[in-house]
Amino acid sequence: MAGETLVYIGTYTGANSQGIYLFRLQTENLEVSQNITLVPLGLAAESANPSFLALDLKRRLLFAVNELSQFEGKPGGAVSAFAIDRASGTLTLLNQRPAMGSGPCHIVLDNDQRHAVVSNYGSGSVSVLPIASDGRLGEATDVVQHTGQSVHPDRQKGPHAHCATFDPAGRFVFVCDLGLDKVMAYRFDAARGKLTPNTPPSASIKPGAGPRHMVFRPDGRFAYVTNELNSTITAFSYDATAGALTELRTVSTLPEYFDGANTTAEIDVHPSGRWLYVSNRGHNSVVLFTIDGPTGKLTYVEEQGTGGNTPRHFGIEPSAKHLAICNQGSNTVLVCSIDAGNGRLKPSGVFASVGSPVCAKFLPPAE
Repeated sequence: MAGETLVYIGTYTGANSQGIYLFRLQTENLEVSQNITLVPLGLAAESANPSFLALDLKRRLLFAVNELSQFEGKPGGAVSAFAIDRASGTLTLLNQRPAMGSGPCHIVLDNDQRHAVVSNYGSGSVSVLPIASDGRLGEATDVVQHTGQSVHPDRQKGPHAHCATFDPAGRFVFVCDLGLDKVMAYRFDAARGKLTPNTPPSASIKPGAGPRHMVFRPDGRFAYVTNELNSTITAFSYDATAGALTELRTVSTLPEYFDGANTTAEIDVHPSGRWLYVSNRGHNSVVLFTIDGPTGKLTYVEEQGTGGNTPRHFGIEPSAKHLAICNQGSNTVLVCSIDAGNGRLKPSGVFASVGSPVCAKFLPPAE
């Protein structure tokens, strides 16, 4: 597979899926009407509910949360470490560790790729697992349990950690807790793998909003949180010295004409820092916003239908030329090209078939 870009798809396993699936991104030598496609390469690794993935590009490692309520006979989910075969792209399991909480739904690596931070949605906790030089996961070095609730009668009876995000410098970790309507702030000790509450310890979101995922603009001046329950994005300015977020404004992810049921899922910023994308489940779209350079202000540009149901995570290729959308509800993945001049998406119209796809991660060719 030398010289080719691979795509790994994390899934919910069941009748239509057995784990993590592998595709090759093909952008050349196709019919004019089909200028991008994902070529299926089969099951990369069998794994239970590997719903969210993270890649170590240099060491060619893949990490997955196993979104379970029980692991090795005890309550809680798991985290798996895999080695990537450089020739075929297939995965070999290195080891598994308890996630130290139930329903792990997100995993992120620190800047040095030496720790994985796992968000456990079910238990509302966050854990830190060290990564050895050979890629194996060690026992958790820290576990932080959130407490509290918010106003939604069904979704916010308790804490639900949904996503951990490092600031660009890697000094602070921010955890979106959907159940608390807060973005929790922690100082990160990279030597010991420890999280310490920052001052201030959190940034509050509008009650009932349900903060889900967070992303920084590459220059670190601004951060953006997608709020699942009320389909909005909250923009923050960021003080990198203090690790403090200051709310600027909140905008809707939906066009004015749409009044149906909807929840947001993924949010990401183009590597140029000029554009932001967010996925809508219900409206079934990925929406494009421009980001103003000096102020960080978001301006709605257009919606792009995903051609399927329940678009969950989408992944942006490291070269920023392509974006892959996981339509969880219709068992398809759609690849779009990204216009380098205005950030607009152009769907290929070619769907890859995957059972309950949740997360898409691009692996570029090894340098």
